[in-house]
Amino acid sequence: MRNWTRSSNGRSTRPPPFSSSVSAQSGRKIYSLHAHEVECIGKGKAHAPYEFGVKVSVTTTLKRSKGGQFALHAKALPGNPYDGHTLAAIIPDMEKTIGNEISRVLADAGYRGHNAPESHKFRVFTSGQKRRVTPVIKRQMRRRSAIEPLIGHIKAEHRMGRNYLAGKHGDAVNAILAAAGYNFSLLLRWLKQFL
Repeated sequence: MRNWTRSSNGRSTRPPPFSSSVSAQSGRKIYSLHAHEVECIGKGKAHAPYEFGVKVSVTTTLKRSKGGQFALHAKALPGNPYDGHTLAAIIPDMEKTIGNEISRVLADAGYRGHNAPESHKFRVFTSGQKRRVTPVIKRQMRRRSAIEPLIGHIKAEHRMGRNYLAGKHGDAVNAILAAAGYNFSLLLRWLKQFL
């Protein structure tokens, strides 16, 4: 671009094509005109590399209960934070919800370099981790994949895939209500066995 302006000497006022695409990132982008809180979330998958919306954290217990795999905690995370940097807010919320201390957190590779509270620093295990992984933890890490179908069901059947509520508060409410609806459907299915 600079060479073009030096060599043109005022002969043409038209810049070369694609000159603006070379610039550095230009701050926050608007992906939706009616909902400015929408962000671009990189998934890293070949079939769906990006999703547009707000990042939501969904957690579940390590052991499956009699009624099914319940969603323990769901929280909308505006601003597209790094996965590992969300644990400082998520772990205390989960402990407050269940009323008990969490003994172990199993997470995917996106949570490497986490900022878990000091009391939980050495209780977080990520996939691919080699240090401090005992055979018991290795066996429990296979159970970590149980969260994926849970997220899929919440997105497909309980409207977490598309939010109809406006604003950041709508995103937060939608995440909680979608998880509650999923849990309620599991309870109804479990109670049908006794009728």
